[in-house]
Amino acid sequence: MPTSAGPRLLGPAEVRQLAAELDLRPTKQRGQNFVIDANTVRRIVRESGVGPDDVVLEVGPGLGSLTLALLEVARHVVAVEVDEVLAARLPATVAAYAPEQRDRLEVVLADAMRVSELPGPSPTALVANLPYNVSVPVLLHLMALLPSLERGLVMVQAEVADRLAAPPGSKVYGVPSVKAAWFADVRRAGSVGRNVFWPAPNVDSGLVAWTRREPPVTTATREQVFTVIDTAFAHRRKALRGALRGLAGSAEAAVAALEAAGVDPMARGEVLDIAAYVRIAEALPWEDPE
Repeated sequence: MPTSAGPRLLGPAEVRQLAAELDLRPTKQRGQNFVIDANTVRRIVRESGVGPDDVVLEVGPGLGSLTLALLEVARHVVAVEVDEVLAARLPATVAAYAPEQRDRLEVVLADAMRVSELPGPSPTALVANLPYNVSVPVLLHLMALLPSLERGLVMVQAEVADRLAAPPGSKVYGVPSVKAAWFADVRRAGSVGRNVFWPAPNVDSGLVAWTRREPPVTTATREQVFTVIDTAFAHRRKALRGALRGLAGSAEAAVAALEAAGVDPMARGEVLDIAAYVRIAEALPWEDPE
């Protein structure tokens, strides 16, 4: 049992009771699957490495299972929730289950994909059970928006976790893998069973941990590098000389840029690391914006 000063965590009965009070029916559209296992949220917090100096950003706090566990260890938690009913209820849940920590919580009613700024001190860590249908765009948006984020641990669909942490050349290496590598070193941090959620999802879940590093030093913009990545994987089975033809203006220009970047024009995008994509972006003949 937690000490009297520490939060009580939510179990299956508490989650269902809160849901009943709110007349809540979890929706697939918003990827709502609530964690009902206290050991799982404690494990997530432990794996995240969050400590008393951290300001934690949580996306999609839902009924507050993970929020309560974060408040147990973090200095401050900023919870971004798109659902008005859930956002309005969260402070009361924290007041009931973690009264001594309630002043350390800030709830922001917003869509995490569209948020452009956050109140209070800059967050140092992102810890979240991300809505599975938008997990990759949300993660990349927040990594780009908040350079103060030093590290994170997110729970996502298992195959998305594999993709985010995949090395070049592996079967599941793709756009999320390369773009995430622009911002951070990413690794798989474990699996989570279906029975810790209510309702139980029909997919397996995985944990992804990441540590920020400086983006590559380059004369190209991030937008240019990401355009090259998107174009290379839009034609995954094509050699790069063909895949980048439209972007370069011709097959000859694509070959020239690839050779200048030290990349085999007959290679495919799935074998290149982020550094190679940066070199290609630097070598391409971009048109000056008007």
